[in-house]
Amino acid sequence: MPDNVLRKVWAYFDAVGPLTGSHWPIAYRDDEPTRLARLRLMGVRAFPSLLYPHKPEMAAWLNDWAAGFAGAHPDVLHTATFFPESSAPAYVETALAAGAQVFKAHVQVGGYDPRDPLLAPVWRQLEAAGVPVVVHCGHGPAPGRHTGAEVFAEVLAAHPELVAVIAHMGLPDYGDFLALAQRYPRVHLDTTMAFTPWAERSAPFPVALTDSLVALGDRIVLGSDFPNIPYGYWEQLAGLARLDLGDDWLRGVLHDNAARLLALP
Repeated sequence: MPDNVLRKVWAYFDAVGPLTGSHWPIAYRDDEPTRLARLRLMGVRAFPSLLYPHKPEMAAWLNDWAAGFAGAHPDVLHTATFFPESSAPAYVETALAAGAQVFKAHVQVGGYDPRDPLLAPVWRQLEAAGVPVVVHCGHGPAPGRHTGAEVFAEVLAAHPELVAVIAHMGLPDYGDFLALAQRYPRVHLDTTMAFTPWAERSAPFPVALTDSLVALGDRIVLGSDFPNIPYGYWEQLAGLARLDLGDDWLRGVLHDNAARLLALP
């Protein structure tokens, strides 16, 4: 993220303890060159800068920053974002024309309704382009005004070909979001924080849903929320390995599924 935005995010998480009683230490509170070096050293071959606005007239400049950041680093994916505002279709079109590979929508932080009529043309643009959009629309870690599977289900009903990637596996409502993926063949889920000891303490993944993980194995992709996580990056990988769903499943989640989804070499 841009440095000033990232520092505000860190300040928010520093205050989470007093606000909720849950300590959230930033595990990778490093400068940008160090963060990039860590990812590369860990073998991460491609990664996005997933940005999101929390107010109007913010998304376009975040998109400009993300395009410049990707242009400066060959292993960084070109990303973009949006907010429900009249200018959104224009700057989304600009981002698509410039080669944006993945979008991010954070319903919880943005505090907006994904069914807002101002977003209808944006969902249509992304649906037509087939460009993935990572959507944080679940109730975790705390419910928002417009979070929940039943809300985003209405977006998908209106845009059934949308390539949506549900952040955090929809935590804590895993079953509801897995059901959406079963209903809509272009819906994926990312693993961010799911299956880690951190998430299992408050929102354990139900063993009864393991068969769904296998059935949808080609539509589950690795997510991490690096660097803003309260534990080591390896814990995300270890949590996935502990599921013991086989090498092919794990290889798909850690590499093949995202490579195919993003049309990477």
